[in-house]
Amino acid sequence: MILRDIIELLGGDVVAAYGDGAYAPSGVACDHRKVAPGGLFVCIEGFVADGHNFAAGAIENGAAVIITQKPAVNLNLPQGVKPAALIQVKDSRKALAAAAQLFYGEPTKKLSLAGITGTKGKTTTVYMIRSILQAAGIKTGMVGTIENDVGGEITEAAETTPESVELAAIFSKMLKNGCSHAVMEVSSQGLALSRVGYCDFDIGVFLNLYKDHISPHEHANIDEYFAAKKKLFGMCKNAVINGDAAECGAVGEMFAKNGGRGAALIYSADESDINHARADVRASGIELLRGRGAHTRFDVETPWFNETVTLGLPGRYNVSNALAAISVCGLLGIPKSAIAEGLRNAKVRGRTQAVDAGQDFTVLVDYAHNAASLEALLNMLREYRFTSITTVFGCGGNRARDRRFDMGEVSGRLSDFTIVTSDNPRKEAPGLIIADIETGLRRTNGKYIKIEDRREAIGYAINNAVKGDLVLIAGKGHETGQTFADRTVPFDDVTVANEYILAK
Repeated sequence: MILRDIIELLGGDVVAAYGDGAYAPSGVACDHRKVAPGGLFVCIEGFVADGHNFAAGAIENGAAVIITQKPAVNLNLPQGVKPAALIQVKDSRKALAAAAQLFYGEPTKKLSLAGITGTKGKTTTVYMIRSILQAAGIKTGMVGTIENDVGGEITEAAETTPESVELAAIFSKMLKNGCSHAVMEVSSQGLALSRVGYCDFDIGVFLNLYKDHISPHEHANIDEYFAAKKKLFGMCKNAVINGDAAECGAVGEMFAKNGGRGAALIYSADESDINHARADVRASGIELLRGRGAHTRFDVETPWFNETVTLGLPGRYNVSNALAAISVCGLLGIPKSAIAEGLRNAKVRGRTQAVDAGQDFTVLVDYAHNAASLEALLNMLREYRFTSITTVFGCGGNRARDRRFDMGEVSGRLSDFTIVTSDNPRKEAPGLIIADIETGLRRTNGKYIKIEDRREAIGYAINNAVKGDLVLIAGKGHETGQTFADRTVPFDDVTVANEYILAK
């Protein structure tokens, strides 16, 4: 990459430029502390700090090129300190994305990339798609809320959609590791802040829209939130849209106006909806199956095949996510046998994750850590008619106290038995957190006990479970540590549960 490439790609977004257009930066960064000698530093106006105030520090650390959104005179550079080249742009976040993609050789043009956006279900859907592609023998990378997979190398994710420089590096590593396909969660922030700018999406997926993420540091209102989501559909070659979502038409219009280069598929899981029969991909005959886990079986009609499939995850809402995954993989030409196998084996770390060691009762681990998510989860699981539901959970310390009362009330009302324990107490006394949860439980007639040690609480639940029961371990999900005031210790709900099942 040379500077002239960036200027050409940004086109009319470039306000001014000086220096050697043939210069090739040694790296790209938006953190002045990470600038490599001879590298390019992009000044970003962040929520906490303004990168323009660190331009001088970037030059001192070796930056040869500065991209700025403000005139050079506003950078407050010391006398005699100036970069070898400077580019002023209208939007430095967009410029960062352009520079990142170019520096790493535009990796998304060499990958078949699917991007999934929506308020709920992004994580589950990307795992389903990866499971299907892997069943078809396709090496697939994944970027998401829980973890990033660059072709067998898996790392914990710091945020749903990484900053554009990190994202480009991730895609580049996928290619080096032999991936031909990639699937990623695309957050509204990732779209609004141009983190996915200049990514080449073969398929964009719209799942749903709910009134979340409205805050001073996210989106001002629901219209702004939806506008961010819709940006994906001006960037993709093909679109997959949830026909059961009220926003279906608006997303389709965005795709037709600004993308529209390929197919626009509509899927529907709601047989009562008037538009269900018109959907390209639709589910019917949904059955809830209970065994050593909770599964779902349904009939699916598609443009490519009709089939009865079993989904290895519970919940009617996951049927909708599965239809999105089927639609993506159908567009990619994946055979129905791989789609069926991938859905049957689909699992998501810490999201209704079954712990199966051959026992005759069900153990599920889930991340539900507020009242709304716990209530939705328990209502869904009650549809499976387990003999009894025991819920093990706690609440995090240094968080809103109301959450504790509300979660206690929800579990007391919807569980047959509750075991109150510790979550991540952080700097609060675990006993005081548990007492707050107990306040909520007392609003109900629910039976419960208190076991502060989380390992002992899980063991008690499993040792007392009998055939047909469900043990739900909620709150920590995919987390692999438990945080106290002075330390974080290794702790994985799935591992602990498995140990007790094997010892039973």
